[in-house]
Amino acid sequence: MDISQNGSGGNPDQICTVAEIEECDFSRLAEKPRPLNIERQRSCDDRSLCELSLGLSPRLYSKNAENSFRIVDHFDNVFSPGRRSGFNTPLSHHSLDPHPMVAEAWEALRRSLVYFRGQPVGTIGALDNSGEELNYDQVFVRDFFPSALAFLMNGEPQIVKNFLLKTLRLQSWEKKVDRFKLGEGVMPASFKVLHDPVRNFETLIADFGETAIGRVAPVDSGFWWIILLRAYTKSTGDSSLAEMPECQKGMRLIMSLCLSEGFDTFPTLLCADGCCMVDRRMGVYGYPIEIQALFFMALRCALLLLKQDDGGKEFIDRIVTRLHALSYHMRSYYWLDLKQLNDIYRYKTEEYSHTAVNKFNVMPDSLPDWVFDFMPTHGGFFIGNVSPARMDFRWFALGNFIAILSSLATPEQSAAIMDLIESRWEELVGEMPIKVCYPALENHEWRVVTGYDPKNTRWSYHNGGSWPVLLWLLTAACIKTGRPQMARRAIDLAESRLSKDSWPEYYDGKLGRYIGKQARKFQTWSIAGYLVAKMMLEDPSHLGMIFLEEDKQMTPLIKRSASWNC
Repeated sequence: MDISQNGSGGNPDQICTVAEIEECDFSRLAEKPRPLNIERQRSCDDRSLCELSLGLSPRLYSKNAENSFRIVDHFDNVFSPGRRSGFNTPLSHHSLDPHPMVAEAWEALRRSLVYFRGQPVGTIGALDNSGEELNYDQVFVRDFFPSALAFLMNGEPQIVKNFLLKTLRLQSWEKKVDRFKLGEGVMPASFKVLHDPVRNFETLIADFGETAIGRVAPVDSGFWWIILLRAYTKSTGDSSLAEMPECQKGMRLIMSLCLSEGFDTFPTLLCADGCCMVDRRMGVYGYPIEIQALFFMALRCALLLLKQDDGGKEFIDRIVTRLHALSYHMRSYYWLDLKQLNDIYRYKTEEYSHTAVNKFNVMPDSLPDWVFDFMPTHGGFFIGNVSPARMDFRWFALGNFIAILSSLATPEQSAAIMDLIESRWEELVGEMPIKVCYPALENHEWRVVTGYDPKNTRWSYHNGGSWPVLLWLLTAACIKTGRPQMARRAIDLAESRLSKDSWPEYYDGKLGRYIGKQARKFQTWSIAGYLVAKMMLEDPSHLGMIFLEEDKQMTPLIKRSASWNC
């Protein structure tokens, strides 16, 4: 086999405004998804969703959150796994005059495919050969997710199936960092194919954090794997993969790690810095929003996929219990809008007993100056972190978008998040969608939090850089909340520069005007994120494989703040 196939050669009681939240009935979500009719014709609902994506005003549905979510009530029913994108790819020739970048993106995505013993098993991080490879020649679990969605949307599920099975096999390996053994359920951060030309034999080499920068195991890999397994099942209508004993065991091992009981008094997951997409020291230790939102989504996906047999029933019960606690905690303590900001501003400290309002003993003087100007009258978001005496008020894009797609955010909260993005378009989107976090750490704060990290200087990389891969998440959130024109506006911005700039990993500067100083070119998830965004906007029913619908029976009773009266 030509080793260049593997990418080594070639071109590239509470704190918030949620005053009363009732217990939600998550147990109903354990019902199995029905098999899908792959051959059926496109429905009227399908057409109406496409028409929505092409023509409606972004504000048409945002005034009323209840109405805005009505447009996605039928996604589970209209999603057609047999339909391919209308883009000009090797498997699809009924193009509707796509942008010239689409064909270029598909060609680049296929060049990034990694083969193991003749079968495609993933895509490498980047095809940029201009600098040191580091680990960009490996297949990352989190990085492959948008590539997997692109292949699923284009009717090519076998690549995704191969990836799911290979990473599942790697999960069973013994995992050690120095002399310490990791939990059995840990999924690899990445893997690569090692080719022995003498014996003409290939093997897989996995990284569980033992060679990563900072030696941190990936907490998010297992969550992305479960969410992708659900997307594959939803897309193909084939539940046989998820029902395999090996896949059932893999999910149970991941759940066992996350649901274990200990000293923690919170339902959120305690994490180290660098355990997720923000994989360097950036002050996200503790209970970062990204991990908590992915955790919530993975729990809900596992609830749909786990079999109610002797092995799965115990975990299903534990998942339901955790979802009750986690949804209450996140919707209550992580949510920030104008009213809640004013409440924190007036907090008393050193409160004791169950009657305490300032439950985490947050000092009002710790409120950063920027947040008062950043918070619009109408809008809100889930803040970056909540732990004893500490609130990280930074905006993190991935956590907020996953909260919308997983329905961790209520319909009102989802609408408020999108209101915030519209109100702060220059700060969060600028000239390249979209900021990974906002604002950037600067000066003394940057030195203390990042440890003088030269890659995470202000408005660069994880420290306020703009990441094109997040375009697909922004688009998905826009479609779910009935604001397709916001997505179109963001895609137009990306199309004005991405190809010309050779598909960089990230952009620098307050507006995302400059190609990242250390950004890899031909970054695979930048390419895949663009394709997924385009395909979802062309056919919004694709959203059905990656979003979880709000269950009407578990909608909490909420006292609305001013920012939710949109």
